[in-house]
Amino acid sequence: MNYVLSIYKQNKHLINQLVKRDVLQRYRGSYLGVLWSFVTPLFMLAIYTYFFGFVFNNRWGESASDNKFEFALILFCGLIVFNFFSEVVTKSPTLMINNTNLVKRVVFPLEVLSIVLMRSAFVHTLISVLILVIGLIIIGSVHWTIIFLPIVLMPIVLFATGFSWFLSSLGVYIRDISQLIGLIMQALMFLSPIFYPITIIPENLRFVYYLNPLTYVVEDMRRILMWGQMPDWKFTILGLLLSIVIFFLGLIWFRKTKRGFADVL
Repeated sequence: MNYVLSIYKQNKHLINQLVKRDVLQRYRGSYLGVLWSFVTPLFMLAIYTYFFGFVFNNRWGESASDNKFEFALILFCGLIVFNFFSEVVTKSPTLMINNTNLVKRVVFPLEVLSIVLMRSAFVHTLISVLILVIGLIIIGSVHWTIIFLPIVLMPIVLFATGFSWFLSSLGVYIRDISQLIGLIMQALMFLSPIFYPITIIPENLRFVYYLNPLTYVVEDMRRILMWGQMPDWKFTILGLLLSIVIFFLGLIWFRKTKRGFADVL
């Protein structure tokens, strides 16, 4: 833990600058610039409302209301979590390859690149959360349980960072892993309770969904934001402990394997 804190403290300014560069570079040359970070989730929210609410006329469970916009917000909760995790995981296998100039610098702390990737993705997550909260205000459904949001998101943040260290290291030695991760993430979107409640899954198959780390975070997001319920503390604490283990295992793995990066690249 002290090693992680020391890396962050020593390179705090560098991390902040790299995150800023990454966020701005994504929209460099466009007319709207960073405003696309707001426009994109707003546009997607409008699409979800129209197609799932009006075209398919879906409802979330038997006891859900007929409010089409509320249904879109329920979907949006799940997609916020998935999009964050997907962005970190899909970019990780090529993280070192895309920063070869930094890898070959002897004194550059390569560990910070996964932290930068996570924080950059989290910036867009926070923007989406802001839009979600505005939507909740519009429908008059803001609950005090929103204060648990940092606790609910912490497991997926730690898990994604640790997993990023694993994948960014493996991506140097096994280039095909990038393609494999892309396929897995496509499958994971439909194997997570994002577009449907987990209650519609037959009980004998639900264990598959509970092996998915996204499931707990998505479910808790909806509990605290949409329905004003407390998080499922048992799974939240268990998920946090598991994420801490993945976080440190990923860091240990990365530190042991990074010595050969420069030779391979």
